[in-house]
Amino acid sequence: MKSEQAHITNPLIEQFRKYGDLSNEAAKEINLRTKYFLKKKNEHFLKEGQNISSYFVISKGLIRVYFHRNEKEVNAWFGEENQIFGSILPIYANKPSFENIQFLEDSEIYAISVNDLNELYRIYPELNLIGRKIAEEVCIILEERTMSLHIESAAERYETLMRLQPNLLNRINLGHIASYLGITQETLSRIRKP
Repeated sequence: MKSEQAHITNPLIEQFRKYGDLSNEAAKEINLRTKYFLKKKNEHFLKEGQNISSYFVISKGLIRVYFHRNEKEVNAWFGEENQIFGSILPIYANKPSFENIQFLEDSEIYAISVNDLNELYRIYPELNLIGRKIAEEVCIILEERTMSLHIESAAERYETLMRLQPNLLNRINLGHIASYLGITQETLSRIRKP
């Protein structure tokens, strides 16, 4: 569903502009193709096995990305306002996702399909550069996360999370944070004690 709000201020365009210059014409086209959604707490944007290839920005709210391992949910990352999100396999490989994206709060999002974006890449060359820079940033984030899980201690992973996303403790339950860090809640409680 399209909303008039998407035509007033579009956080997706604001995020794209952080990666490069965007002509007014390109911005207008993105705006026309952007969809605005209200999502309730615990709703999903994407579930394992689905192939929803869209970029989206949260203007208000919070998400978690998780997958299943041994019948347990394992949190891979959390997303807050004003960041670009999407599931990598559907976006870059047109394959079903192995992860789930769930809203942890009532949320407002602005989304554009990868098909629309690919069409705009052909029309507006500056979007190619922006798309490449977004993909490069995703690669860096994934490599840093992988290295963190293999090299850092649990306490160091907690410190990194608090440095990068300090508001999470007030917004996410400790069970989700412990899962993200790859530790038990008891270990997290010990780490948090002064």
